Amino acid sequence: ATVALPTGRPFGLLPQGTFNYSCRAHGIPLDTEEALRALLSGRIKPVQVGRLNDRLFLVNASLGLYPQLLEDREQYKRQFGRKRIIAALAGLISLVRYRGQLQLQIEHDGREEALLTPTVFVGNNPLQLKQVGLPEANAVQHRRLAAVIVRSVSGVAMLWLALRGAMGRLHDAHNIRDFAFSAMTVRVAGRMRTVKVATDGEIAWLTSPLRFTVDPKPLQLIVPVTAGNLS
Repeated sequence: ATVALPTGRPFGLLPQGTFNYSCRAHGIPLDTEEALRALLSGRIKPVQVGRLNDRLFLVNASLGLYPQLLEDREQYKRQFGRKRIIAALAGLISLVRYRGQLQLQIEHDGREEALLTPTVFVGNNPLQLKQVGLPEANAVQHRRLAAVIVRSVSGVAMLWLALRGAMGRLHDAHNIRDFAFSAMTVRVAGRMRTVKVATDGEIAWLTSPLRFTVDPKPLQLIVPVTAGNLS
């Protein structure tokens, strides 16, 4: 996607991931052979792309707990196989064990605030946001992204938040803040100059400040002719 986006050329997806949110959100079959046939006979759908500094993302980007969860998940999957149940169990274990906190300065839509949080999650996929019960699912894909910021809580409280998300009920959880935004800048307080981030499951270290935006160019995604629009 990073290579295709600036060229404006069509981009095709074959589902080979754990959850395949991009494929599912845009009606691309999860069977590889069916997905290939859909690519050969599909239509072009412009799709919004999120950007974190110089890294783009189709599904989500994050810092803090979530990148650590992804690293732990990969270790478990290498040992026990690439199954959704393994990914879920690995995530629950990481939630209980995690103790890190980030002291951040956040600016978005003309507002600035300081906060302490274990994680900042930014979503660009309406299907993923709808599944956990966040109303911002209706805002993404319309030149806006969705932020989820968890308040400083215990491991047990984090586990409870995860269970609420699995039930699609994060919208009324007291320990999170969620909002839609067009651009957001995150600065790490103190001596920390680099921070671990994840963009669509890929881990990297970026230098603060972190800038979340919508790329001005959409990705020219190939979708099945019969695919609907989830937004």
